[in-house]
Amino acid sequence: MNFEPDLKQYTMCSVLGSCFSDRAVVFLGKHNKSGNLVAMKNFNLDTLSKTDCQLIQDEIYNTRQLMHPNLISYVTSFLDKSQLYVIFPLMGYGSCRDLLRNHFVEGLPEIVIAFILRDVLLGLEYIHNKGLIHRAIKASHILVRADGHACLSGLRNMCPIDKRSNLHSLPLQSANNLNWFSPEMLEQNLLGYNEKSDVYSLGITACELANGFVPFAETETTLMLTQKVKGLIPHLLDCTTCYPFEDNTADNGYQSEEAFGINTAPMSSIYTRILTEPFHNLVELCCQREPETRPSASELLAHNFIKQVKRDNEKVTDLLRPAVPLLKTNVAEISDDLASVGGISQQLSDLDLLTYTWDFDHNDTIST
Repeated sequence: MNFEPDLKQYTMCSVLGSCFSDRAVVFLGKHNKSGNLVAMKNFNLDTLSKTDCQLIQDEIYNTRQLMHPNLISYVTSFLDKSQLYVIFPLMGYGSCRDLLRNHFVEGLPEIVIAFILRDVLLGLEYIHNKGLIHRAIKASHILVRADGHACLSGLRNMCPIDKRSNLHSLPLQSANNLNWFSPEMLEQNLLGYNEKSDVYSLGITACELANGFVPFAETETTLMLTQKVKGLIPHLLDCTTCYPFEDNTADNGYQSEEAFGINTAPMSSIYTRILTEPFHNLVELCCQREPETRPSASELLAHNFIKQVKRDNEKVTDLLRPAVPLLKTNVAEISDDLASVGGISQQLSDLDLLTYTWDFDHNDTIST
């Protein structure tokens, strides 16, 4: 289907959220000819730096070059005065970070995580076979379609790797991704890093999806680096790895949650739930200190935790309730609530897209 690179061919229905560290806004749009729903990223080029523009260009280029069902696909892009619009297919459930924030604050169901990680690994296997590294695996870069399948986004940080030598430089504007970086990426030593750094980030993301927050969430950057370099392995929080505060002195073979700078006091279910041994094992394998001891994305697809999705007939969409995906059939019914879902209180009709001033001092990323 031909999606024209012309703003007049689209109707912007409402605000979904923000991306690009809040320097861009994402709209729910409708392609007028087909009636298909799309996601429209809007960038005001007048407010962006040269580095920002380079990252946007890289994202468009990388997304256009790669074609895989588990990678976000490119529709079109165009300029309207100083406004750049990049059109992507609508992901009905938004990002995994959105699901955690709005519906699953103590973590997604384990079987849902298995489905999501399977899809992410298929996308990673494709990227790595192309000689590329993603370098930004995290929950906000995993989008879930209305049918429950997951797609990787955040392709602006991707780069090629020479098999004869590792990479040494960090991605541009990587401050928001440090918690997910592997020890070798953070060390910046002569050995460099390779595609196994994506596997480490996948392990961190698995903890994020299961626990509801990323490991080291409240840890100072220097301490986080020290802990990772020393070989501290983040873990899933359940009754086998985490005790109420009065019992944290028990020698259970794991670091306590305080080691990660996390206050789990309000989270009651982690002290009673039991996550499966294959899930714990997958995280441990991914988060090994030395990259050569981590499995590849292809090897992880054969892991017992991932293989279980072939034996389970439950639909991801059923397990994601009460979350409801955006569809043609229901978008009219819930469009009034879209602003609150994305964390933005104003309706589209109240916004002046060309003159609205965003708060660039606000650094928290809502979704990407």
